[in-house]
Amino acid sequence: MKTIDVYLQYIKASCVFNGVQRNGAAVRLTAESDAGQITYTVSVSFFPHETEDDFRISYDAEASKTVYQAKGRRSKKREQTELLPALRAHADELAASLNGSIDWESPLIEARMG
Repeated sequence: MKTIDVYLQYIKASCVFNGVQRNGAAVRLTAESDAGQITYTVSVSFFPHETEDDFRISYDAEASKTVYQAKGRRSKKREQTELLPALRAHADELAASLNGSIDWESPLIEARMG
């Protein structure tokens, strides 16, 4: 199985989960290929971000969603035309499921593309 983070960005966010205030979110679009099958997953993980260099990832305030699954292999064209344009809507939906929100205008780091 090969796993690639197609998109990863840390962004300011707000979420209280298990009684802990989370001020940042890691948003990912991940591609997994195995035995001729490709799966793309969007995930959101909220983390405390109490100081400027605090990027501790929490594993309790996390949600993910499979957005594409089919026979085949990774397609950069599909990523650019279908999956990345819909990323924010999927991430906002996942954030809302955790009673959180993402401030897309306040990135903590530049987006990393894989």
